[in-house]
Amino acid sequence: MIRTVESPPPASAPVLAAYSYCEAVTGQQARNFAYGIRLLPTPKRRAMSALYAFSRRVDDIGDGALPADVKVARLEDTRALLDRIRAGKVEEDDTDPVAVALTHAADAFPIPLGGLDELIDGVLMDVRGETYETWDDLKVYCRCVAGAIGRLSLGVFGTETGARGAERAAEYADTLGLALQLTNILRDVREDAEGGRTYLPSDDLAKFGCSAGFDGPTPPEGADFTGLVHFEVRRARALFAEGYRLLPLLDRRSGACVAAMAGIYRRLLDRIERDPEAVLRGRVSLPGREKAYVAVRGLSGLDTRHVSRRSPARQATRRRI
Repeated sequence: MIRTVESPPPASAPVLAAYSYCEAVTGQQARNFAYGIRLLPTPKRRAMSALYAFSRRVDDIGDGALPADVKVARLEDTRALLDRIRAGKVEEDDTDPVAVALTHAADAFPIPLGGLDELIDGVLMDVRGETYETWDDLKVYCRCVAGAIGRLSLGVFGTETGARGAERAAEYADTLGLALQLTNILRDVREDAEGGRTYLPSDDLAKFGCSAGFDGPTPPEGADFTGLVHFEVRRARALFAEGYRLLPLLDRRSGACVAAMAGIYRRLLDRIERDPEAVLRGRVSLPGREKAYVAVRGLSGLDTRHVSRRSPARQATRRRI
């Protein structure tokens, strides 16, 4: 069972510089993520930035314009670096600030670094151009690239001592990651199509007449694109409902961080549901003031209290995802 680490080891000047680099990367390239982790105490915020910076490196390799064989080689080089981090073989004066910061974070918190191996596996699926016939197929990919991030983050957050149901925290974190990733897939459906990628299950696309793809600002002729989006939104909402059961298991600030990040994506989902074709016209996003409201709501503990009030009987009878 994951517990909160009360006194992480002090950080030296080189380690602090490495964390500063990771925080700069996070602030510049992951605004939604950065919005959530700013609610954490400093040691946890730094550790989450190190996790993000390493994950971003992996994603950038997969999303870049290099030939597939070069991407595979670089991803395996990154896996070798992860092996060095896992073995504690990265010194504080190493020239790679991400490796330095992540090594320190892994010493400070019980981070299951194998989740980063899963992320690399997921990006390799992208490099190979894999497509997904069913939701069960897509879930494998989502668990690699997002569920694993949820479980890695839980290693930093920890669970509250004596929290009822804490043994299922990793399961909830994984499911919340799936919810975030499915929301991402809906938001980026046209951008991904332009890049030659299709993530939504082919079974679902066929069911709603959308097998022709999404390479323009309007749906394919004769397609029930709205029906497809609403179908996937319902699936994402069920995942959010299950994943939100993580919140009462966390301390107040960790719970606020998760509620803020997840809350931003739930609001994105609301916008997509209201106007499904907006995702074909451009990227759907939230204004800063709305993100600030979500952060305040997270700090207030409103979402956590709402989850805690749900009756055990209702939780027990929920359809399993």
